[in-house]
Amino acid sequence: MRFQGKRAVVTGGASGIGRATALRLAEEGAEVLVGDLDVAGGQALAETSNGRIRFQRTDVTQAAEIEALMAAADAAGGLDVVFNNAGAAGSRDKIDEISPDDWDRTMALLLRSVALGIRYAAPLIAKRGGGAIVNTSSVSALGSGYAPTAYSTAKAGVLHLTKMAAADLARHKIRVNAVVPGFITTNIFTSALGLEGAVRDQANAMIAATAAKAQPVQRAGRPEDIAAAVAFLASEEAAFVTGTHILVDGGMLIGTRASWDEQVPGLFDALQAASA
Repeated sequence: MRFQGKRAVVTGGASGIGRATALRLAEEGAEVLVGDLDVAGGQALAETSNGRIRFQRTDVTQAAEIEALMAAADAAGGLDVVFNNAGAAGSRDKIDEISPDDWDRTMALLLRSVALGIRYAAPLIAKRGGGAIVNTSSVSALGSGYAPTAYSTAKAGVLHLTKMAAADLARHKIRVNAVVPGFITTNIFTSALGLEGAVRDQANAMIAATAAKAQPVQRAGRPEDIAAAVAFLASEEAAFVTGTHILVDGGMLIGTRASWDEQVPGLFDALQAASA
């Protein structure tokens, strides 16, 4: 019960990583306020939580709605933990094709929302004598080829914002860290493609099968894997951890595939074969 007596806000908490994290925090004693555009999903989560989770419709691209979410948590007894997680795939266009409006929308959803989540939460957490903020980044922040350009750039911004915010807020005893998910099976991929119903379920099954072969840990990542990392970063067990990130990717970024898949020849093997 690491969060007994604590109050938390989770954005994007109606599904996927956010939902798993809201449940994890509630299971460990927290009172959780979830913000999301998915009213049906958010209300369903709240209704099955025995009163530990509440829901408030929130569009994180709107500053006033972020501020209202944080204020609602504060009014209910205070704010100790924030997980800035809401997001979607954003524009899939390449840099030489993307429109200015699509670029701005993606940044507003994935980067500006995190900045404003920190902005409006920090004074409230400071009133409690300190606390923790965790932000969701992505492996795409650390290299190309994992996600579209605008999404990846925004997630890289989240990592640097995390460091800057940790420095700014240390005087208030607020720790700020990020979690960096790898290939996690959520609906973010199928939603980006506009898939619904049975087609979405079939596509998710194919994605899960592909993900199981994408990294050394031979299974698809689960939202609960990320929730466990977030819970650690938000807890007092991480009291000496701030301004950094935890990579939860099943080893995807260990190195090239040849470094862990014996079926794929590495550069040394290729050179050796060429010189034979």
